[in-house]
Amino acid sequence: MIKLQLPNLRRWLRRGLALLLSVAITATIGIYSPGVAKDRTEILWDTNGVPHVYSADAEGLFYAFGWAQMQSHADLLLRLYGQARGQAAEYWGEDYRESDLWVRTVGVPERAAEWYTAQSPDFRNNLDAFATGINAYAETHPDTIDPSLSVVLPITAVDVLAHGQRILQFTFVTNPGEIEDLVSDASEDTAQSTARSLAPKHQPGSNAWAIAPEHSENGHAMLLANPHLFWSDMFRWYEAHLSAPGINAYGATLVGIPVLTIAFNDQLGWTNTVNTYDGWDAYQLDLVDDGYRWEGGIRDFEVTQQVLKVKQSDGTLRTELLLLKRSVHGPVVKETDGKAIALRVAGLDRASALEEWWNMARATNLNEFESALRQLQIPMFTVMYADREGHIMHLFNGQVPVRSQGDFSDWSEVRAGDTAETLWTELHPYEDLPRVVDPASGWLQNANDSPWTTTFPTAISSADYPAYMAPAGPMALRAQRSAQMLMQDDKIEFSELIEYKHSTQMLLAARLLDDLLPIADQQGSEQVQQAVSVLRQWDLQTNADSRGAVLFVRWAETMGFSDLFALPWDAAQPLSTPDGLANPDKAIAVLEQAAAEIQATYGRLDVAWGEVFRFQTEDVNLPANGADEPLGVFRTVWFEPTEDDQFTANGGDSYVAAIEFSDPLQAKVSMSYVNATQDQAIPGVKDQSSQQLSQQTLRPAWRSRADIEAHLAFREAFNDTPEAPN
Repeated sequence: MIKLQLPNLRRWLRRGLALLLSVAITATIGIYSPGVAKDRTEILWDTNGVPHVYSADAEGLFYAFGWAQMQSHADLLLRLYGQARGQAAEYWGEDYRESDLWVRTVGVPERAAEWYTAQSPDFRNNLDAFATGINAYAETHPDTIDPSLSVVLPITAVDVLAHGQRILQFTFVTNPGEIEDLVSDASEDTAQSTARSLAPKHQPGSNAWAIAPEHSENGHAMLLANPHLFWSDMFRWYEAHLSAPGINAYGATLVGIPVLTIAFNDQLGWTNTVNTYDGWDAYQLDLVDDGYRWEGGIRDFEVTQQVLKVKQSDGTLRTELLLLKRSVHGPVVKETDGKAIALRVAGLDRASALEEWWNMARATNLNEFESALRQLQIPMFTVMYADREGHIMHLFNGQVPVRSQGDFSDWSEVRAGDTAETLWTELHPYEDLPRVVDPASGWLQNANDSPWTTTFPTAISSADYPAYMAPAGPMALRAQRSAQMLMQDDKIEFSELIEYKHSTQMLLAARLLDDLLPIADQQGSEQVQQAVSVLRQWDLQTNADSRGAVLFVRWAETMGFSDLFALPWDAAQPLSTPDGLANPDKAIAVLEQAAAEIQATYGRLDVAWGEVFRFQTEDVNLPANGADEPLGVFRTVWFEPTEDDQFTANGGDSYVAAIEFSDPLQAKVSMSYVNATQDQAIPGVKDQSSQQLSQQTLRPAWRSRADIEAHLAFREAFNDTPEAPN
């Protein structure tokens, strides 16, 4: 069976006074009147379900964006906010108990309240306005919300901050499933026995390109944004266009986040990828009485008590007393047999990630953009940038701890928690982070590889940075394929940028078939010879009509991706290694086994990729293209098995934006799903996402009034510019 490589994701682990609505605003659907538009806030919904939010001021913009997100995702948004409060089990039962335990253990609700007071006054007002818009929508349209979810209302700005913190610091920076695996496997005898993988800690990934004018056919900088996430829950993207004095940005954000996190305006654009960043550590503590060993003595834990409520099937509430402990390192996440594990996460005193993204979207040149980045409020992510002036940039963004010694591998272990020698307290400033602007190559890429491989010839040397900043390698096959496409075309047209983005060529097959097929010719049985014939005729793609890919993937996964190559990745040959077949005899035996399985399951060895792999929703079932990370395919799509021996896509390519900073600016985009989860949320919206996925196409990003009016589904106009609550 073709397996899906997915992270250990679980259901993830109401604080604050209820925020009363300070204004009552009625939304009306009417005819646009240019004479009064400047005096009010409005949302123009296009036929793709994208809200184009216009307002005379920032607070009105945030209010309407909160309204719009509720219009599109009310149930999902309220469920996510309920989980961020750590009260989801109280609202919806036992299934959410583990989520609440995690959120409370790491202190999300309390810290979100502290973060609220730490916001700048202007941005605090913006967050209040966003929450007010959410509540106003719920008050106006209660019949559109699942009754079981209305218990979360009203929403406060603290909830918004808690949700962002749960996603950023306690899903991306720290993966709860990985932390559990790490501490469960740690030795009872030594704190440094279990190492984390040198691969990024986060299965979600991305592709990102920035192309300078000299590498562009039309002489304009170009940007490719292509995040890879699951297509549901907190990972769901929301596409939007936000326009107010000082901002006219188009892009996407995760549902419930009040600012665009990937975006472009007329002057510049950026995207993010999950980088090879280490912003947390686990420390093993030796327990003594009610404390733990520290610096030759015994130190007491900080202990707080909370009551966790869990809704029962009969509607009653079961209560549990939680004793939450903190050491000098951070919260205790596990305690057993005289040992405890404490978690330390970088940057938890930096409260303004959302405002940093807001300022990035308002920047008009590289200097202004970097002024926003220098605040280092966003905890992680590679930033890939391009602008109208022709500049491109790759920044290894992250709140990186200043560590005393060691390399990335050393700090991927459980650390001894009885000494201050391993306890970091400072973070590297912006100037210390790996960064390159306008490289000689004319291009930059990142596919979740280390910053050292962002371009060739190498523009950032790992020797210039602490060894713990990022791993030395390896450069995964998807990243190699990314760099190869950019190197093989000296002058890339905008249409070629889109074509390359959809490339389904499988680099793994290109590396191995030249070794496998000659050996199979000499040693294989009749069934192996039939398999060889199919693989020789295969185009090495995972397009819908590609025949041979299904057979090859079954063979590769049965072999085991970690044991395929004879020659490992070599930093001196970063784009041609790993290579060579490690175990030829096993390879032939497994090919025979894989051929027999594919023949028995699908009735033929050359079954088309799109017959087995599908883009499927309630309304459509279309042939898929693309594949997952280990195969070295740039067009990344994740699949899960169905009961009929097919596989349906559930993640990978999520939001795509291709931008050329020409005059006028060219931009094409796609979403892998409709821009709403509410049933019939946007009248007149056409769900073309599955067709675009199957056909490998992008659609224009409508940004001008004329284009938006020409593709208008409906309009919501607010009679008065909303005010933020007091």
